[in-house]
Amino acid sequence: MKRSDRPEAIVAGPDEVLYIYYLKGRVAPDMDLSAPGFIGNWEEEGFSFLFYTRACRKIIAALLAAQPQLEMIDAYQIPYAEWLGERPVPYCVGRFDIVPVWETERKEHDARGDLNRLILDPGVVFGSGTHATTRDCLRALEIVYAEERPQTVIDLGTGTGVLSLAAIALGSRSTLAVDNNLLAVRTAARNFRMNGMADRILAVQGRAEAFIEHPADLLLANIHYDVMRRLVKSAGFMQKKWFILSGLLRSQAGVIAEQLVRVGSILRQQWIGEDLWHTFLGMNPQ
Repeated sequence: MKRSDRPEAIVAGPDEVLYIYYLKGRVAPDMDLSAPGFIGNWEEEGFSFLFYTRACRKIIAALLAAQPQLEMIDAYQIPYAEWLGERPVPYCVGRFDIVPVWETERKEHDARGDLNRLILDPGVVFGSGTHATTRDCLRALEIVYAEERPQTVIDLGTGTGVLSLAAIALGSRSTLAVDNNLLAVRTAARNFRMNGMADRILAVQGRAEAFIEHPADLLLANIHYDVMRRLVKSAGFMQKKWFILSGLLRSQAGVIAEQLVRVGSILRQQWIGEDLWHTFLGMNPQ
């Protein structure tokens, strides 16, 4: 497990061009990758993706010379919005007003006073907030907090941390935000600081399964199906009074729903975003 204490230079904006260097192997933790325009290093399954906002071939060449076990596979140059799959824009879901960090000054003039305003820098991480699963999780959160106020929350697969931010905005005392990808953890931690919530949300790196036993009133998990299957079969899952589960396709949702019914969980509501993505809101017997 690693905390997110070390700041990351997340500087990508909506009109930036990303320079991505795709390497086989993992960069040594003590290797200094910083340079003007450095965004971060996304590591996954023995591969590294280094993100910059300007060409850095000399830096990459020096890295490969210093670590001969690394192998350059490819280099890409793509618009930031294309990498995210969209151009993040301000939008509202229920009582949430989610504003990209580069839009805060313009948005300040027309924000509604009755909304919970969340400032978000997605960096290069999933979770700009506009995906159907994120929207439906935000709707589910509003339903939970209209009924009671869970004081402790665990957010597994936090991504940019938008759901953790929403839970605190609605009144929770503390949240543990977990992601297996260190760049996601650092991105989330930066968003927590920007929103003045870093004292109430702890961002850590680790596998979701390793944290499911952590005590909490509410479980948030917008996460891969293979991980979800293991989570809902655990004793730690049953200890959470409320749960919001998302990121499931139809056949996957059917399997998870059967498991939830089998263990006595109560499904309160279900959403199907874009006729594709399933989200569950439910409760466990206490």
